[in-house]
Amino acid sequence: MDPFKRRQLGRTDVMLPQIGFGAAPLGELFTKVSDSDAEATLKTAWDAGVRYYDTAPWYGRGQSEHRVGRFLYKQDRDELILSTKVGRILRAPIQKPDQFDTGFWSGGLHFDHYFDYSYDGVMRAYEDSLQRLGMNRIDMLVIHDLDWWHRGSEPMVQAGFAQLANGGFRALADLKAAGRIRAIGAGINELGLIPRFLELFDMDFFLLALRYTLGEQETLTTELPLCVERKVGIIIGGVFSSGLYATGPVPGAKYNYFEPTPEILEKARRIAEVCQRHNVPLPAAALQFPLHHPAVTCVIPGAFKPEQVTTNLDYVRLDIPGDLWAELKHEGLIRADAPTP
Repeated sequence: MDPFKRRQLGRTDVMLPQIGFGAAPLGELFTKVSDSDAEATLKTAWDAGVRYYDTAPWYGRGQSEHRVGRFLYKQDRDELILSTKVGRILRAPIQKPDQFDTGFWSGGLHFDHYFDYSYDGVMRAYEDSLQRLGMNRIDMLVIHDLDWWHRGSEPMVQAGFAQLANGGFRALADLKAAGRIRAIGAGINELGLIPRFLELFDMDFFLLALRYTLGEQETLTTELPLCVERKVGIIIGGVFSSGLYATGPVPGAKYNYFEPTPEILEKARRIAEVCQRHNVPLPAAALQFPLHHPAVTCVIPGAFKPEQVTTNLDYVRLDIPGDLWAELKHEGLIRADAPTP
């Protein structure tokens, strides 16, 4: 596969390369990252030809946006495509540093946050991101973490959708109509939310994290067919299931941000064995698998070291024999209806 072949994102005029750069690790997701490593990683990506970068206020509570912005503002703005997210507002914390709960961020900046999907909240989040990034425009905005996991309950999810319906989505539409963004998306971490968004809003794309990967394809039943029917684009985040399908079933590997169960580890082990029989590295299969679906435009693996960028690009370029996909289906390790060559 050519990592930089362009594909149209849904019905928009955005043409994305098949691989971009996911900047959550630069917010120190699970691992501390020095400023010099962050800079070197971004430089390696840029020099190699990567031109799509995705970040968010939540990633390291502002740290990822600062790091991405410090590097990208020095590049030709017309060459790059940039997405960030709305839904959270960062603010100064009440807690002292030694009382501050960083969650799964190993470091990041000392900011608190609150959720706000209202008209004013979306507009403030957009303007705040411009300042952190040092950019005067953003190509794509993503509604972030409006789900049960992050909001905690169905009533809180309903409240977020109500804020969007009563003004937040109008803010996004106003920004798009004014040419200040080019596409409107939503981040999806859980099943059942894509139909809900599509019922209420005219979405351009979804950033689907963790739910269409080598280890998990339940979105083939309802979510992805709906996107194909409505010509809504898909960007794949969390393509390695937050670690397991990058490293294989080794001690400490995470699956969808948590410790994998024995059953999940066994499935990953069997998939890795099939890949090994065909002389294909497991992460190469993980990177290329989602790109065969007609709704999928791009994958955005994360990186916090330069060599991770170059390795991911090599994996996308690797020729994978069709027999590998056929064996995975025959063994029941990926769904029979998953699009493959």
